Order: sequence, then structure tokens, then C-alpha cells
Amino acid sequence: MQGLDNVIVTPHIGGSTQEAQKNIAEFVPDELIEYIKTGSTMLSVNFPNVQLPEIKNAHRLIHIHKNVPGILAKINSILAKQDINIVGQHLKTNDALGYAITDIAKKYNKEVIQDLQTIPHTIKFRVLY
Repeated sequence: MQGLDNVIVTPHIGGSTQEAQKNIAEFVPDELIEYIKTGSTMLSVNFPNVQLPEIKNAHRLIHIHKNVPGILAKINSILAKQDINIVGQHLKTNDALGYAITDIAKKYNKEVIQDLQTIPHTIKFRVLY
């Protein structure tokens, strides 16, 4: 191919163009902001992909855990024992990780946070809002 007049051979450096650098500079912060605002992880390479809407009049709980059976049941059991209403829930897993997002009613006992943080196989737990 190198000998053809109508062929230009270059190494693959598509990500190094000015246009690609500009697009990446805009894309990455937008994705991080979306994760911070809603918990969405769409287009993540090594994390379960979930696209979530923002919610009103509720709290969003984010639970990242090792992908083992029974985590969602443990989350729901803890919430039920505290009489906390679940208004929405999402779970997505990959081979290694589970990502459980639970939207709960505004009123809840703060002690439930410690119970959720201490579920076996929990990697990270946080209240998004």
C-alpha cells in the first residue's frame, strides 16, 4: 500500500487530533458531572452502566459492592426493618462489581446509613442527595 499514489499511511493516533482532544475535554467533565448529579455511569468502561433520571422529594443511596448474590436483598431488608419506603431502585452488575441505586422517601432514620455501609462485600456506600 505504501507505493500507491492515492494512499497515505500513518500510525493510528486518532485521539491526538485537535478535534479529538477538544471532544474529550468536553466529554469527560460532562460524564463526571452526570455521575455526581444523578449516579449515572453510562459509557463507563470498567463499571456497570446505569442511566438514571434526577429525582425530586427523595434521597438517592449509592451502594457499590462485590458482585455476590444477596446484596440487594440485604439492602431491602435493612430499609424494611427501618420502615423506609423505596420509591425506585436499580441494580446493574459486571463480573466483579455490583452497583445498586435506591431512591427512598425523604424521611428516614440516619442510623440506617451505618447499617448499609456495613453490609458484607460493600466497597463504597454514599448518600447522593
